[in-house]
Amino acid sequence: MAAATASLLGLQKKSLREQAVAALRTAITSGALEPGRHLVETELSDMLQISRGTLREALRQLEQEGLLSAGPRGRLSVRHLDAKEIRDIYSVRAALESLAARTLCELPDRQHVISTLRAAIDTMTAATKGTLEEQIESDMEFHRTMCRLTGNETLLHSWESLEGSIRMSIMFAGLEKGVKNMSVDRHHDIVAAIETGDASLARKTIREHMDTAADNLVA
Repeated sequence: MAAATASLLGLQKKSLREQAVAALRTAITSGALEPGRHLVETELSDMLQISRGTLREALRQLEQEGLLSAGPRGRLSVRHLDAKEIRDIYSVRAALESLAARTLCELPDRQHVISTLRAAIDTMTAATKGTLEEQIESDMEFHRTMCRLTGNETLLHSWESLEGSIRMSIMFAGLEKGVKNMSVDRHHDIVAAIETGDASLARKTIREHMDTAADNLVA
C-alpha cells in the first residue's frame, strides 16, 4: 500500500472530488492499487484527507468508468479483467472507431482531419522516448482525437466511457504487450485509409487494428 500512498497524497482544497478521482485513477491504472484489491474507505479517506462522503462520490465515478467492481454487500475492489472481457472491450471499441472512421471518410474536405491526426502521430513518435504513461496517453489521444473530429458528441462520450477499461486492459497485459499495440506504423495505416475516403477500407483497417490489439493483450 506504500506505493499507492505517494500517488494519493497532497490534494488541494479545491475540487476535492475531481482530484480524488484523478489520484485514484492514476493509482489503479499504474498498478499501485492492484487488480482484485478490496478498497477500505477509512484507509483511503485518511490518505486523501477527504471526507468519506467525498470519497464515495469519487469511487462511484470510478465504478462507472469500469475501474472498480462491486462484490458482496456492495464492497468495491479494483476490477480484474479476463481475456473475454478484454475482447469484449475491443469489440465495442472497434465498432465505435469504425463509425468514426466512416464519418471522417464522408467529410467533403478531410485535409484538416488528416493534418490533425498526423500531428497526433508525431506526438506518439516523440512519446516513444518517454515514460510508459506518456506512451499510453499519446496513443489514447490519437484515438480520442479521431472520435472528436467527427463532431459526434455521443460517439465521443461513448468512447471516453471505455477509457478506464482500455487502460486496465493494458495494465493487465503488461508493459511489453501494451507497447506493442502502440506501433506508430499501425496508426499511419489508419490515417492513410481515412485519407483515401474509402469508408470500407477505413472500417476494415480499424477492425484489423483492434483485433490485433486484443490478440496481443490476451496472448
